[in-house]
Amino acid sequence: MKILTTLCSVALLVTAVQGQSMAQESNALNLDQLLKQLEQGQVEQSRENQQREKEFAQKVNEQDRMLAEAVDRRDGQLSDSEKLETQFEENEFKLADLNEAMNRRLGSLKELFGVLQQVAGDTKGKFQNSVISAQIPGRAEFLDGLAQKMGSSSKLASIEEIERVWFEMQREMTESGKVTKFATDVVEADGNKVNKEVTRVGSFALVADGKYLEYLIDSANVAELVRQPAQRYLDTVEALENSNGELVEFGLDPTGGSILRLKVQEPSYQERIEQGGTVGYIILIVGAIGMILALERLVSLTMTRSKVNRQLKATQANNDNPLGRVIKVKDEFPQADTETLELKLTEAILGEVPKLGRNLTIIKIISVVAPLMGLLGTVTGMIKVFQDITLYGTGDPKIMAGGISTALVTTVLGLVVAIPTTLLYAMLNTRSKNIVFILQEQASGIIAERAEKAEQA
Repeated sequence: MKILTTLCSVALLVTAVQGQSMAQESNALNLDQLLKQLEQGQVEQSRENQQREKEFAQKVNEQDRMLAEAVDRRDGQLSDSEKLETQFEENEFKLADLNEAMNRRLGSLKELFGVLQQVAGDTKGKFQNSVISAQIPGRAEFLDGLAQKMGSSSKLASIEEIERVWFEMQREMTESGKVTKFATDVVEADGNKVNKEVTRVGSFALVADGKYLEYLIDSANVAELVRQPAQRYLDTVEALENSNGELVEFGLDPTGGSILRLKVQEPSYQERIEQGGTVGYIILIVGAIGMILALERLVSLTMTRSKVNRQLKATQANNDNPLGRVIKVKDEFPQADTETLELKLTEAILGEVPKLGRNLTIIKIISVVAPLMGLLGTVTGMIKVFQDITLYGTGDPKIMAGGISTALVTTVLGLVVAIPTTLLYAMLNTRSKNIVFILQEQASGIIAERAEKAEQA
């Protein structure tokens, strides 16, 4: 009743406000008309309130009915849950009894199937990594399905499946001792897939068109190695492909590809030189200059020594060799005394010595400077290593590999240049001194001959 009274008061207030608004707008309504409108509004409001109370009472009854139905369903489901739980426990006992009976009947066969499951799992991994799967696909999938069936569903393998496991293992051993050819799609280094005739060497290698191939486990495709090993290994591939059954040498990887991948990663001579950096290139340039000078001196001294040997056997002096030019001094000064002739001969010999020893000093300097430059590259590379350690730590050895490579390569390059240039310098210096010794010996003979004539005179 309080709610109804409040609603009536609100309705009267709203009606009064509306009436006031209407009075202000039209100014045509009087107090009697306003009272009549209020009475009509109260009657209408009372009718609406009664309708609302009726609907509310109906909904309360409906909610009670729905609550009763929900309680009944809950009770029914609780009863079903108890029945199912009881049935589950009974099934557990029955299942345990059946498993015990199955284990008793299996006996030693249970151990057999356990070993079969383990063998199937292990053999599957071997087949996946074997290059024979490129020619005989589907073997790993069969073993994988058999292992999963026996492991997850506890199903037993059939006689046919057991025999196939034995057959696949026997076929793997048989095929590993064969060199066969078969056609398959090969992914080339540029990404194109081409059907080629592939030669399989047991379970160790796949080759085609004079190149090594690899078997991709994830995609089950045969792909050409992007980077091939050294040429001496590729020559064995060509010999194998061109053979007609005779024995040939072949670069075989018994590890199934591990050694081949390491060989492929080995840097070539050009890449090793590039690892030396700027210092390495400078060492090579200096070494090339030293070798050119050494070769020029070797050819020149060899020709000079040959001419000197001919002059020793000749009776007349020639200007095409140092000995001939020294001997001609005697003819140019026939009346000179012994001391004067000795000075003139010494002067002539001294004039020939720089020609014979030309560029030998440069070769000697290069033989000394080359290892020092290698040491410079070593120090530079080690500085880079320590800088990388400071920035990135020592967790990843690859970070330090660049600096260490520079250090070692420059040292090697310096020694490679220094050793031959040192040997060439020693040999060329000896040849030059031998020619000078012949000149001095012949000059001494000329002086002795002039002195002997002077005494006779």
